[in-house]
Amino acid sequence: MEGFTPSELRRLRSLKDPYGIQRFMDAMPYHLATTAWSPRRVLRERTVHCLEGAIFAAAALRVIGHPPLLVDLEADNDTDHVIAVYKERGHWGAIAMSNYAGLRFREPIHRTLRELTLSYFDAYFNLRREKTLRRFSRPIDLRRFDDRDWMTSEKDVWFIPEYLLDVAHTPLMTPAMAKRMHRVDKRSFDADLTGHRW
Repeated sequence: MEGFTPSELRRLRSLKDPYGIQRFMDAMPYHLATTAWSPRRVLRERTVHCLEGAIFAAAALRVIGHPPLLVDLEADNDTDHVIAVYKERGHWGAIAMSNYAGLRFREPIHRTLRELTLSYFDAYFNLRREKTLRRFSRPIDLRRFDDRDWMTSEKDVWFIPEYLLDVAHTPLMTPAMAKRMHRVDKRSFDADLTGHRW
């Protein structure tokens, strides 16, 4: 935890568990910006978007005793979604920030990362109502970036998403399956845009 101040560490430890981390992030406004703030910047600014939320959650998970792991969910005709993942009693859960209501927290009930990723499938769509989730990465341990001060840097930590772009991703379906995909119905579309920022 080198680099965090005692007060920052106290704040992160006070979140206590993965759901506490998610609740802390859910209380922050979602911001639309081309930034890659470190967890320290997120603590200070009290606003966050998808990438920053996942990086912040990974650091908070580390403070409470979990490895700081990210998974990149990759889409076609849409933006990627980055989630912080954790394991409890052998099952995967996730913490995430999103502009879409259905792409946030997941309870640790998923036996595999594929199962966890598929739990995001129906709520992962673009504004043309196309279901867009196609691939997922292996978990990336952010301790590999400790020498670059990823948790406390005052500069944007673009090296993390740049790394995620280069890692191998596992397909969720065949190209033929993707071509037969139905569009999201209006009720689901409207529901998942609750609170959406334009």
